[in-house]
Amino acid sequence: MAYNPACKDKEKKTIDQSMLLCCKLFISESRNLTVLDAIERAARLDPESVIVNKFEDRAYNRVRYTIVSYVLHDSTGSAIYSPLQQTVLAMAEAAFGAINLEQHSGAHPRLGVVDDIVFHPLARASLDEAAWLAKAVGADIGNKFQVPVYLYAAAHPTGKALDTIRRELGYYRPNFMGNQWAGWTMPGVLQETPDEGPTSVSPTRGIAMIGARPWVALYNIPILSTDVAATRRIARMVSARGGGLPTVQTLGLVHGEDSTEIACMLLEPNQIGADRVQTRVEMLAAEEGLYVEKGYFTDHSPDMVIEKYMKLISTDRN
Repeated sequence: MAYNPACKDKEKKTIDQSMLLCCKLFISESRNLTVLDAIERAARLDPESVIVNKFEDRAYNRVRYTIVSYVLHDSTGSAIYSPLQQTVLAMAEAAFGAINLEQHSGAHPRLGVVDDIVFHPLARASLDEAAWLAKAVGADIGNKFQVPVYLYAAAHPTGKALDTIRRELGYYRPNFMGNQWAGWTMPGVLQETPDEGPTSVSPTRGIAMIGARPWVALYNIPILSTDVAATRRIARMVSARGGGLPTVQTLGLVHGEDSTEIACMLLEPNQIGADRVQTRVEMLAAEEGLYVEKGYFTDHSPDMVIEKYMKLISTDRN
């Protein structure tokens, strides 16, 4: 159902700030501050969407924005509008206009300028509402920017997992010096048909993954070693795919000149949390003779995200 943004002002008094959606937007750039400034200016065009956190990693040449806003419903209870939709599109447009994937390099895998967009329900919002927004943004990015879009998790008709799609597309295979990702080396026509957008790929823009799922915690553990092969062995043994901890996904990556890192996705952080992952990594690293630093989260908890949003939105309105 189409929504007329002109109606938004009339409905402000009925906005339920407990019905919130969160977007994590991953963009393949962190070294060019002028580009990041342009993306952030685009995000500020609508004050009802708020950037509550930003995580940059220069070694990975990757930035993640955490953006929050409300969702409105029609008389039947169906989601029909969220300021996040236009905010994310504006940020994507700024990124596509300023970043050339053929000139990008970093130590983290990526397939696109706008590499991943994931929507999470917060507070009383539902996963269905997050999936609705993911599909709407996917259609917009595919059509407006002519970028192939693969939907995943709750946004996909069969719930296809993000790591499955990435594996099919070769996301995890470094294409430069054995441990880096640089430029664009994939075929110009995709073998796997995207859910939105063309089957041909612009090498300057690449591909976008867009999904919706319950909150995922991102936790990185530094390893004080340049032995990326050992770090990857540890990462695999910790992961569910490698027979380790259930609902944990990992990547062993080079991180700077003198260290490596295990980047972890905790798909059910209330069941398998960071402490358990940290302990397992430390045990396996000791067997390899490697020293492990204390890991760190790259984002706030859901409760903290909501708290920061409410403070920022209140400040803006005052």
